[in-house]
Amino acid sequence: MSARNRGVAGSTPTPGGVTGDSPVTSAVAPRRVARKATRRGPLAGWLMLAPAVAAYGFFVIYPFVLGVQYSFYDWNGVGASTWVGFQNYLRVFTDAEMLGSIRNAFVLIIFFTVIPVSVGLVLATLIRNIRAGVFSTVSQTILFLPQIIPLAAAGIAWSWMYAQTGTVNQILSAIGLGGITRPWLAEYGFALPAVGLIGSWVLTGLCTVLLLTGIGKIDTALYEAIRLDGAGWFREFITITIPGLRQQIAILVTLTVIAALSSFDIIYTTTRGGPGRETLVPGLSIFRIGFTQSDVGLASAFGIVLMILVLIVVVPLQRLSRESK
Repeated sequence: MSARNRGVAGSTPTPGGVTGDSPVTSAVAPRRVARKATRRGPLAGWLMLAPAVAAYGFFVIYPFVLGVQYSFYDWNGVGASTWVGFQNYLRVFTDAEMLGSIRNAFVLIIFFTVIPVSVGLVLATLIRNIRAGVFSTVSQTILFLPQIIPLAAAGIAWSWMYAQTGTVNQILSAIGLGGITRPWLAEYGFALPAVGLIGSWVLTGLCTVLLLTGIGKIDTALYEAIRLDGAGWFREFITITIPGLRQQIAILVTLTVIAALSSFDIIYTTTRGGPGRETLVPGLSIFRIGFTQSDVGLASAFGIVLMILVLIVVVPLQRLSRESK
């Protein structure tokens, strides 16, 4: 037999005299490739995830661990530290100023959560019922504009409008209510609601747009069916719209509650906690304790307490959202 037609070890001769792979080798090769691909899959995934995990660990987990560590020390940020145990946490729960800031933060939930979500529900329903393409687009854009404005800039602008000669008092005087004009951010009893209304103005557009998106996902057949039963707009709103927006409402309540409890920008640029301690909130109090009073340990403890308060409020909301789903 010539060398041309002689089979090579592990192969079989083809009719044309060309040596080909054996059936066993052809079947095993794809399996090996599949096994290698299977092994590389998780490894490649972890390699792509590694930069994000590293960044999250460095910028979130590591500072959090340091904050927990600092909260058990009396430290000014420069000199030697002294172990004090839970003394900083006891000061947080016994100091009238810090407890007052926590109370103010919960009051802001009314303005940051209740008002924006309620007004957003009404506006989203009205925009949906109008069904005018251009009007709907323009109204959503106008309502969402405050959301893209930096909170610091919004606070500065509103501090001008709330001034004694600002736009708010000018409008009140123009409509015959000049007797109630006042420097809104400088008076006790009015400063905190005035600041809260700034938060309502900022968050209402976000709530409206998100709820309007949720309304668009509700089956229109449900509305048609309840109208055939003779239901009015209020019954339609209660029985169809609100139940259909449970997920969106839960998301908005979570976001706005976090914004209320961790508020800082608006307060800092408008009142800086004044008059007195009328508008002092935990975020601003932590800033003062840590950077003005140089008590890093107490500021860290207050930050941990604030995080726990946020979790206590948000986690039940998330569970209720999952149960409704």
